[in-house]
Amino acid sequence: MNRVVHFEINAKDMDKLQKFYEGLFGWKIQGAGPEYGGYRMVINGPGMDKLADLPKDPGINGGMTPRAGDMPTSTQTAVNAFVCIIGVADCDAMFKKGLELGGSAAYEPMDVPHVGRLAYLKDPEFHVFGILQ
Repeated sequence: MNRVVHFEINAKDMDKLQKFYEGLFGWKIQGAGPEYGGYRMVINGPGMDKLADLPKDPGINGGMTPRAGDMPTSTQTAVNAFVCIIGVADCDAMFKKGLELGGSAAYEPMDVPHVGRLAYLKDPEFHVFGILQ
């Protein structure tokens, strides 16, 4: 099965979003070098060099949800992307922390039957992401 193995956050102010995500999730974000045009790697677990240490077919599960707004036009140049959902120990506490770090609410924390507690936040550049307990 083809699995999601990498994600990208499109940022205008890379330093601001780096501080936001490092502060919220404890991710390590580092520059990939000038030959990569300012690209920064987001490290939140073992890298591709550690595949032998991971279970077979590593990746993340995803889902599809109805769009909560207008569909982008075919001539729009802004990125239209999937929403990543990050597993957390305490959805409500992480939601509050995200707001304190400069994020905003997309969907308040809610209980999803047989799944867990879910919320959606927007980072300081309005990228939507989910948190799931």
